[in-house]
Formats: sequence, C-alpha cells, structure tokens
Amino acid sequence: MLARRIVCSAPARANLIGNPSDQYGGTTLGVSLLPRAWAALDSSEPGRIDGAPEVARALLAQLGIERPDFGIQLATDIPRQSGIAGSTALVVALLRALLAWQGRTLSRYALAELARSVERERMGIQCGYSDPYLCSFGGLHYLDLRGKRFDGEGGPFATVEDLSAEVRELPFVVAYTGTQHSSDVVHRPIRARWLAGEPEVVAAYERVAEIGVLGKSALQRSDWPALGQLMNENHALQRSLGGSGPANEALIEAALAAHAPGAKLAGAGGGGTIVALDVGLPAGALEAALRAAGAAVLYRPVLAPGVQLEPADANLPPAGGPP
Repeated sequence: MLARRIVCSAPARANLIGNPSDQYGGTTLGVSLLPRAWAALDSSEPGRIDGAPEVARALLAQLGIERPDFGIQLATDIPRQSGIAGSTALVVALLRALLAWQGRTLSRYALAELARSVERERMGIQCGYSDPYLCSFGGLHYLDLRGKRFDGEGGPFATVEDLSAEVRELPFVVAYTGTQHSSDVVHRPIRARWLAGEPEVVAAYERVAEIGVLGKSALQRSDWPALGQLMNENHALQRSLGGSGPANEALIEAALAAHAPGAKLAGAGGGGTIVALDVGLPAGALEAALRAAGAAVLYRPVLAPGVQLEPADANLPPAGGPP
C-alpha cells in the first residue's frame, strides 16, 4: 500500500486595531504575516508525534482519535511565543489536516470556532476569537464579534469582512521584541477583572471596540493621522490595565520618537510584538529605529492565504522552528 501524506499550513497574524476587544464582544482588524505554521500527517509513521505534542494530543482528543494510523509532524516559521498567533496557527493547520485525513471539511468559520474551543477547553488558554479567525481566513479582515459567547462554544459566528480588495496600502511594520510571552498570563487577570464588572476594565474594552470600528474606516480612507491617533489610544487603554510590558514599551517609544503616527501592541503584551504605522517617514527610518531599540525580527503585512492544503511532498521547516 502506498504511503499517504497530507500537509497543511496556516499564517501568522498581526492585530492592527481593536484588540483585545475580540475577547469582549468587540471589533478587531487584523492582517496576515509571511511566517506560517505547518502540519503533516504521514501513514508511514503511525503514532509518531514530532513537534508541539501538546497541540497534537489536544486535537486528537477533540476529534476522538485514540490510535492514529498516521504520524504527526508539526513545524513552524513563526518565533515561539512572539505574539503573532504562533500556537493558534499550529492548531488551525493541524485541525485542517486531521479533518482532511478523515475526509471531512468545515467552513472557515466553523474551523475557527473549533480551533478556539480546543485552545480554551483542551489546552486551558485564555484566548479570544481574532487569532483562529485570522489564521483560518488569512489576508486582511475586519471581525465584528458583537453577540459572541465567551463562556464556551455556541452563539453566532463572527462577522468577517474581507478588506483586501479595497485597501491598497498597508504601511505597517510589525516588530518582535525578542521577549517570549504567554498570552494567557497577560489576558487571564484582566479577564477576571472584566468578569467581576470592574468599571475601568468594562469601559476600556467598550472604547477599544469603538476604536476598532473607527480604525477600520480610517484605514479604508487612508486617513493616517486619524488611524495613528486611534492606535495610540488603543494602546494607552490596554497599557492602563497592565496589558503591556517593558519590551513592548521600548519599541513603541522608539517608533513614536521616530515620528511614526501610531504604535500599539499587535498581540497580548508582556513581550511579543508591536505594530507601528509607517507613513511620512524616510524609507527605512522606522525599521532602523526599531532595530536600534532592540527589535529581534521585523515583518511587513502580507495578504497571505489562510489555512490551506499544501502539496503532499512539501518540505516543512525544522520541527523546532525559530527561537
């Protein structure tokens, strides 16, 4: 019998505006980045798990697969715990591969919802909806999450608006601080305060949700001064709740000192990544300022495809991935 092999990949993402209101019934605008997470299933090595075993075991349990007749290889180009949805991209890629192995398909909406449920229920991670939706859809998308449930599965799918055809310029730089972080560590205590009804937290995320709506319009109009102000306000609110960190602040301060109109967290904070608006500056000036301030890696938004099947003979990056 010929060996069977299925390969899938899913992109990293950066939140441009409105995060983290995706955890609170808000709105978020995000874009894909070039790095991808990869999952391969191979019938020639049944039972083997190579790379991120906690992800593989969570998904096997979710799908009720007790004795897999395939091996699993997980690999990634995304730096670990860098705040650009590296773990979620692995979950989404492997989930798509496992479903394909079973001859099943889900809509991108249902795939995103199931991936989020796995991270929350099986892996114990406090997470929102932005990461699984953006890893599933790729490209540039606006997410409206009003009416979503946050106590488990259920409720309507997110409303997903593809902006890639109408937004012709994405003048952003995403900078990885080089500081690994856990998004769960950042989100969980703030989430507890929100659940307790703390007025400061509730009001902050209501405003961040409004900022997501306004930021979308500013991007559509290429109104960079307005977008920059909204990015700065978005970050100030998250910072006031304890959601940033020294590494984030150093890069944001460097971006603003270089005259970027706006800069904010691209992920959870406490390390990870920031995103800065690169307009009105000499070519390369913002990148140079961020590198001088300690940025480990710089990315530009790329309208990359969401989760997808790859050629069966595709070569995966090393299982350990980048640091």
